[in-house]
Amino acid sequence: MAPKWRELADRLAARIRSGEYAAGQQLPYIRDLVEAGEGSKSTVHAAYKALEAEGLVTSARGHGTVVREQPPLKRLGTARYDKAKWRDGDEVAFIADRVASGRTYTRGDQTQTVSRTAAPAIVASALGLAAGTDVYARARLVKEGGRPTHTLTSYYRPEHVEGTQLVDPAPGPAGRGGGFRVLYDAGYEIDHMREELRARAATPEEVAQLRLAPGEWVVELHRTAYTEDGTAVEFAVGVHAATRFAWTYDFKVPDTAREGST
Repeated sequence: MAPKWRELADRLAARIRSGEYAAGQQLPYIRDLVEAGEGSKSTVHAAYKALEAEGLVTSARGHGTVVREQPPLKRLGTARYDKAKWRDGDEVAFIADRVASGRTYTRGDQTQTVSRTAAPAIVASALGLAAGTDVYARARLVKEGGRPTHTLTSYYRPEHVEGTQLVDPAPGPAGRGGGFRVLYDAGYEIDHMREELRARAATPEEVAQLRLAPGEWVVELHRTAYTEDGTAVEFAVGVHAATRFAWTYDFKVPDTAREGST
């Protein structure tokens, strides 16, 4: 059972995320919540401190506790996969999003587990395998300022990643340039990829894991990365808190009629 301050913090966070407490709005004074029966002074104070640590509010003497302006993170489109970032530099895709959003990344913002498991049908199909074939699953939970933003689980053929940092469960990105750089160094350079997005209601497990407000939806991402010869070397499933991202795509508009006439 969660302590009372955590329960209060979660209730207030849900009201902030739902918009009931708007950006710039002052939360009730501690004494007002105490009088309303929300807990002791120390309970309410601890709840407010937790909200501040999660980046939802700011506190200043004489100004009380105020809801922070919290613009959504930019979730870049093609620009986040620029090879200059991960092949020639050391920037991981989700960190490129942080940079574009004017945010920072600290070690501990990404935790992960790695396991060898039987491929579900959707994974096997994406990687060109028979259902039930062993794959590596690298599951990450990504946070910003202590607040979860999304999960991402990448699946790989064992022969592509065995002995690399992609099967190392240590927290954080898989070294300089992240997973795409690891695949590149192993001889599997990413050439093109396919992304599919779908919005849906969150499952109870996702509500708990991402600390979602009641009724908040998620955006589910399916990403398949291919080498130049069409070999699928990664299939990833991401679950993003819908209100915490703005999806940004900047690309050249195709003109297949003109291209076909040349």
